[in-house]
Amino acid sequence: MRMSDLVANYINNMIDESNGTAEIQRNELANSLGCVPSQINYVLSSRFTQENGYVVESRRGGGGYIRITKIHFTTGKAEIIMHIVNSIGDSLDATSANMILKNLMASGVVANETARVMSSAISERAFYSIPKQLRNNVRATVLKNMLLSII
Repeated sequence: MRMSDLVANYINNMIDESNGTAEIQRNELANSLGCVPSQINYVLSSRFTQENGYVVESRRGGGGYIRITKIHFTTGKAEIIMHIVNSIGDSLDATSANMILKNLMASGVVANETARVMSSAISERAFYSIPKQLRNNVRATVLKNMLLSII
């Protein structure tokens, strides 16, 4: 198992054991797992993102910590979709768009078949004829409109 997988599993276990929120000190966690602190940063920035359903907060300084919270959707489908639509912004890359769809599918907000069609509609292949500098803007607009149409 790769070090990044070990770090991610360790943090996920901490989150599960503490009802959805874990507080870590980066240097201490790195020492206990036998890795460098930058490995912790990499895992946090690549696996514990908003698109993956997490909120990461940090406090710097002597007693600094990093707080990772798993987002639990307790509101209705329309509220979840509106929250996501409002968080997308004006530009969205294909990887982030697909992570959003994966999370919506996993939480039951969007059916598997619908998510597959949406993923196809926002893929790089679908935007091949659009200039590269415009693709992420068009993708954001298309995904927001598709999400709004299923409310």
